[in-house]
Amino acid sequence: MSTVNRAGARLLVVHAHPDDESIMTGGIIARYLDEGAEVTVVTCTLGEEGEVIGEQWAMLAADGGADQLGGYRIAELTRALAALSPDGAEPLTPLFLGGAGRWRDSGMAGAPSASHPRAFVGAPIAEPVSALADVIVERRPQVVVGYDPAGTYGHPDHLTVHRICGAAIAEARERGWSVAKHYWSVTEASALAQGLDEAVDRVPPGWRMPLHGELPRYRDDQITTAIDVSTVLDRKVDALAAHATQVTVSPSRTEYALSNNILQPIFAEEHLILVDGDLEPTGPGGRENDLFGPSTREV
Repeated sequence: MSTVNRAGARLLVVHAHPDDESIMTGGIIARYLDEGAEVTVVTCTLGEEGEVIGEQWAMLAADGGADQLGGYRIAELTRALAALSPDGAEPLTPLFLGGAGRWRDSGMAGAPSASHPRAFVGAPIAEPVSALADVIVERRPQVVVGYDPAGTYGHPDHLTVHRICGAAIAEARERGWSVAKHYWSVTEASALAQGLDEAVDRVPPGWRMPLHGELPRYRDDQITTAIDVSTVLDRKVDALAAHATQVTVSPSRTEYALSNNILQPIFAEEHLILVDGDLEPTGPGGRENDLFGPSTREV
């Protein structure tokens, strides 16, 4: 448990599907919970269109007959958030935008599921914007973390999360609460390259290394913020493993793969780009190493 006191610090992370929170911001969630911050994880869909790994739960998938995967993934998200929570503390619990089931996983670009009447990508944009603004006004975060304009890797629901975050922050400001800092969660190019180099000799059977340029990344000089999550890395890995229908963690616990079996490193440092708010360099190279600086403190 950290000795840093974050009393009054409030962080909101916004994700498209269960498992995104652990893949992209699991370390940040665990670290700031350890330090006493209030952390809210908003998930926008149940991930109903996810591709299931293995046979045990395959029939729960949308194309497997039962179409019950979303409900199962609520349980996976609940276990993942509990893994990210400090020992002895009340576990973090899921919060679904608009309530569980309000919007449905749209599936990959071009999929028929995008035409579902509850598909997140098809929602009149003002509705999820207003729902997220409600959360911001209620929880009053100083810091919000969302996605970049590419939606990380182009998934329609990730693109929608990007669209609604900035608009919801603006609406919340009009309704009385101003977020101090808005970030995009991204991958640093050199960290990705190093992680892949280190993994070359431990690729599990059936997995493959990514092709050149196959995984999204940002140039190092575009990264504004690097958060050390090494002290909570085991909990981040446990959270990834909790999403067993979607994620496989390697035996070394240093890499993971989705259903495509493409190896990806598990990072002990998580990277972000500050897109709104005051940059407060506190680490090497003029980068921030903390999401909460003087500009986030309430008078």
